[in-house]
Amino acid sequence: MMNNSAVEVTDLRVRRGTVEVFDGVDLAIPRGQITGLLGPSGCGKTTLMRALVGVQRIAGGTVIVLGEPAGSRQLRRRVAYGTQGAAVYGDLTVRQNLSYLASVLGAPKSDVDRVLDEVGLRDQAGQLADSVSGGQVTRVSLAMALVGSPELIVLDEPTVGLDPVLRVELWTLFRGLAERGVTMIVSSHVMDEAQRCDRLLLMRSGRIIADTTPAALLADTNTTDAEAAFLALIERDTRARAEGTSDGVRRRTRRDRREGSR
Repeated sequence: MMNNSAVEVTDLRVRRGTVEVFDGVDLAIPRGQITGLLGPSGCGKTTLMRALVGVQRIAGGTVIVLGEPAGSRQLRRRVAYGTQGAAVYGDLTVRQNLSYLASVLGAPKSDVDRVLDEVGLRDQAGQLADSVSGGQVTRVSLAMALVGSPELIVLDEPTVGLDPVLRVELWTLFRGLAERGVTMIVSSHVMDEAQRCDRLLLMRSGRIIADTTPAALLADTNTTDAEAAFLALIERDTRARAEGTSDGVRRRTRRDRREGSR
């Protein structure tokens, strides 16, 4: 594993029934940065994130996280995963939710007050999780991910449906975590959030069509905003696939080599 990589994925293959979701994905995610996983709904973002945290059944390849195979027991306290839905118990208070998770993880009790302050929920600590607003539920889910001071936090579309002010507040929190050395992987289908990331993985139809930075993305596509840049990449990718030189064709060639060696 590369010293500066939090995650290394090699030849990842995932099948769902007869559908091949991934056929040979390779990527590396640097430590201590915000990596944005962006692309339209259904492109494979959630499946990839599930593979990174070790809850996705894979057909082949390797996923190494913080030097260990994804899903290893050793990663239990080092990796946190925030799903799209709110992962909280509605009949418990905000504080009780956090206290319960802290006890499961063996985290210090002081973590509860720490994360309440970090996500701005100190005043709502005694409220039932079902009674807080939608934006506050998102904060509770994020607070759950922060318990135990994980080294890697994987968040699946944490800002979906939130108002612009709350989105900015959450991204400010993400930046603060990254500056403390936490590796953040944040998925989104809102392209303007690309500008808030250090690194970008842009996905389409189960493939990574770009592994870049926000500045390099705009320069490479000669555009001024991330949405226009992504559309330009899609056009380029479509043209390349039609000409038989795309990543998809190379992956089929690699799969043919694997099958030919059996």
